[in-house]
Amino acid sequence: MPARDLSGFDLSGKTAIVTGAASGIGAATSIALSAAGADVCCADVDVDRLKETVDAINEAGGRAVATRCDVSDESDVAELVAFSERSLGPLDIMINNAGTVDTAPGPVHQADTADWRRLVSVNLDGVFFGCREALKVMFPRGRGRIINTASVWGLVGSSTVAPMSAYNATKGAVVNLTRELALQYAKHGITVNALCPGPVHTRLGGVYDVPEIKELFVAQTPMGRVASPEEMVGGYLYLASDAASFITGTALSVDGGWTAA
Repeated sequence: MPARDLSGFDLSGKTAIVTGAASGIGAATSIALSAAGADVCCADVDVDRLKETVDAINEAGGRAVATRCDVSDESDVAELVAFSERSLGPLDIMINNAGTVDTAPGPVHQADTADWRRLVSVNLDGVFFGCREALKVMFPRGRGRIINTASVWGLVGSSTVAPMSAYNATKGAVVNLTRELALQYAKHGITVNALCPGPVHTRLGGVYDVPEIKELFVAQTPMGRVASPEEMVGGYLYLASDAASFITGTALSVDGGWTAA
């Protein structure tokens, strides 16, 4: 058989930022990006766990730096991109992954305004700020990859298992913001895509530690289980790589079949 060229998946020489990198999907993706050859700037508000992610990368022979960043603060996000470029060089890959969930899922007539605004500030404003600051440096260079973490519940509702109005609204907005930015920058060498995880056992997904709730999610997932954060990283690596050079504006579901049902 002829040799197969898989160099398009190699991220050597690339620089990436990952927000929400202290644990879960963000930590797993940061480590995977490094393993694929990228230098990684890891950002989070949880600086103690963030250090664990960076130490794991550097101890494995990769190159990573860490900085505290509250993605709901636009000045923090601007400094994040500046710090990354100072520390690692020109930014190639921006992964807007930081997010949060409803404090107390329930019907919308019982929703708390402060909780709604907290989710909007992190899940939507944070993605907007991250995209904007990345595009400021990517646009003049005519190249870049932006990947926004949305959710399967940005594509379908969640109330068959848990009513999460704010979470679903923000993740749906991320999906359509992704589409709009993809169109705006399609002719400028920049791709913008979203990854939509299904049920994943992370610190944010701590509800899966409650057996009754986990059973509900498992029952509605065709593959019959909850995923690990490591099962999400393939999608990020693909969308970040040259192998996905003709893909933009997509919302890639990694959901165990949830949206196919």
